[in-house]
Amino acid sequence: MDRRHRDDSADNGGDANGQREKRPRPAPRAISAAEIAEEFAHHDSSVARINNGSFGSCPASVLAAQRSWQLQFLRQPDEFYFNRLQPGLFHSRALVKDIINAADVDEVALVDNATTAAAIVLQHASWAFAEGAFRKGDAVVMLHYAYGAVKKSIHAYVARAGGHVIEVPLPFPVSSNEEIVREFRKTLELGKANGRRVRLAVIDHVTSMPSVVIPVKELTRICREEGVDQVFVDAAHAIGSVEVDVQDIGADFYTSNLHKWFFCPPSVAFLYTKKCSASSCLHHPVVSHEYGNGLPLESGWIGTRDYSSQLVVPSVMEFIGRFEGGIEGIRKRNHEKVVEMGKMLAEAWGTFLGSPPEMCCSMIMVGLPGCLRVSGEKDAMKLRSFLREKFKVEVPIYYQPPKDGEVLEKDGNNCVTGYVRISHNVYNAEGDYHRLRDAVHNLVADGYKCDMLSSK
Repeated sequence: MDRRHRDDSADNGGDANGQREKRPRPAPRAISAAEIAEEFAHHDSSVARINNGSFGSCPASVLAAQRSWQLQFLRQPDEFYFNRLQPGLFHSRALVKDIINAADVDEVALVDNATTAAAIVLQHASWAFAEGAFRKGDAVVMLHYAYGAVKKSIHAYVARAGGHVIEVPLPFPVSSNEEIVREFRKTLELGKANGRRVRLAVIDHVTSMPSVVIPVKELTRICREEGVDQVFVDAAHAIGSVEVDVQDIGADFYTSNLHKWFFCPPSVAFLYTKKCSASSCLHHPVVSHEYGNGLPLESGWIGTRDYSSQLVVPSVMEFIGRFEGGIEGIRKRNHEKVVEMGKMLAEAWGTFLGSPPEMCCSMIMVGLPGCLRVSGEKDAMKLRSFLREKFKVEVPIYYQPPKDGEVLEKDGNNCVTGYVRISHNVYNAEGDYHRLRDAVHNLVADGYKCDMLSSK
């Protein structure tokens, strides 16, 4: 018998009925340390880059994919616009939808960054105040440690339209979620005083400076119990850094940057809007031809621009898939390592962490020796610049003023008022944090104080 026609399940991979057996694909080989270094070889190797939280990082393979999308547009713009752009954006949105557990892909829009997403939500709130849906004088609540640009947007959109803005005072250093919940409840009560209603609560998932993971699910639940109309979670640092399940969290609006901890090139974020009557009224601030066709389409065309950072999500998923455990594994290892390095620095400097490890993500706050005398935000910026220029260490520094009547942690005879916010991502090595440790030791040994550093 001709071997090509022989009925032999062992040869053709089928069973006795000729059905081909589906064989599982072999698991991809885990990415090596050398391959990680190659993916981030474009980073300045002379700098200890422990500030992933500010601008994120993008691997070379994703940058190559981005360049391919850019060239497709430049090669034949009309064909790209009519045939490739919207299918590509839809694919990215569908992937994000699954990652964040949204109910429908139409609940996910791609925008430039979390600041843009905040403008979309706050613009809607301002219209509600201006058009009478919200009564002037009703309250909008935000955390004291909300991101500076978002705080300004709240005042620019909401306060100008007649909303009463109230900040939730949060302790720092912080020791438990209960402290945050207690202050949040008190502020909601204040917001409802004198017959007001709280129309919108803006809650961070991970505050930027100081960096603390906020119990957003519990705060959202409290908002529902207290009759808050809408909840917007500003989660700029969340995706890739903490677990994100938007249905479980239950907020009306949720945004996170994809270029910080999710390896997209700058800049791109998603804005989730839970399907409800309010979501149909959201509009992109840049009005173009898709106005009125739903936020995902409005955001998918705001005029001729480079959309490539929004189109590379499939390539990012391929990169993440090379790591053991995928994004969950990356997130877990980053958290464990940043806590380890934070504890190492605190022990070396004789200080402490700004919050317990369970309230940290891939960033953690570490107190600086009080003898450096960080006495204001200008001092913090001067010290940050000095570490960059003299020691090639890139790390943000936070100033926490002493509070009247508060018993402060002490470092010798000096109050701790300065904190570094260290980040850890897949490209970091322990030597990056040792360089920061040694730089601060050198400053202390040489008697440096912040008032001795020049301003530029």
